[in-house]
Amino acid sequence: MPWMLEKRNFDGPRKLKELLKRDSILKMPGAHNALVGMLAKKIGFEALYVSGAAFSASKGLPDLGYYTVTELSDYVHNLYSATGLPILVDVDTGFGEVLNLARTVKEMEDAGAAAIQMEDQLLPKKCGHLDGKRLVSAEDMCRKIEAAVKVRKNLLIMARTDAHSLHGIDEAIRRAKMYVEAGADMIFPEALKTEEDFKQFAQEVKVPLLANMTEFGKTPYWPASQFEQWGYKIIIYPVTSLRIAMKAVEKVFREIYETGSQEKLVSEMQTRKELYELLDYYGYEEFDKTVAESKHQDFNK
Repeated sequence: MPWMLEKRNFDGPRKLKELLKRDSILKMPGAHNALVGMLAKKIGFEALYVSGAAFSASKGLPDLGYYTVTELSDYVHNLYSATGLPILVDVDTGFGEVLNLARTVKEMEDAGAAAIQMEDQLLPKKCGHLDGKRLVSAEDMCRKIEAAVKVRKNLLIMARTDAHSLHGIDEAIRRAKMYVEAGADMIFPEALKTEEDFKQFAQEVKVPLLANMTEFGKTPYWPASQFEQWGYKIIIYPVTSLRIAMKAVEKVFREIYETGSQEKLVSEMQTRKELYELLDYYGYEEFDKTVAESKHQDFNK
């Protein structure tokens, strides 16, 4: 059935809570557009992640906090409409201070987000796996978390701390505990490097934890099962779909530029049939047909 015809009740936060009650870790692929989100759902993923880095890159911008809350909320609305899956949205630093964050929470809830993730960096923020980050005080971050909790309806709040890269595991844990006390439902310790750090963090911070399995970062490539064993409840692959897609596009564009034809790579492409099935193209045609054929009063009689 085309998603436009589904009669959905928004219950992303409830669905996400239920998924987090399972023993198994929740795998969240990053979806840099709605079609990718639909493919993830078809494959079997039960929740999606919206990466600030991927969203920025899709707009031709670096991951430095350039986009606006309305641009992001429009995309989240599109992604939720197309998939109906619980979505965890990276809102960077919340688009400002306490009042700005309050609006961000409302915008994301209205757009269909199940949860937001905000970080304790100063603007201009940086990718969590780069050097040169600057942090707000833990107290300022707590005030933002408290504000988010106060204005939300059911939205889940995840706090990310980048403290490990600057101050080590003990400071990351100290901040995480403060953020939980302020009302954060989940914690995201960014850019941990060792098995010992991941284990220690999970032993001391007793809320659902997220592991970031980004490529080309500071964290080694461990499988989801390893993080599950260490006590983590969510694992994200934030920019994976964008990176692999860009390499594929680069390959075919170079082929066209150099040879004037894409024929050699057609076998590697999604077929028209596969695309139409993913979009439920003929379901929309059938809906249009039934509406066009519905009986209306003939005013000529």
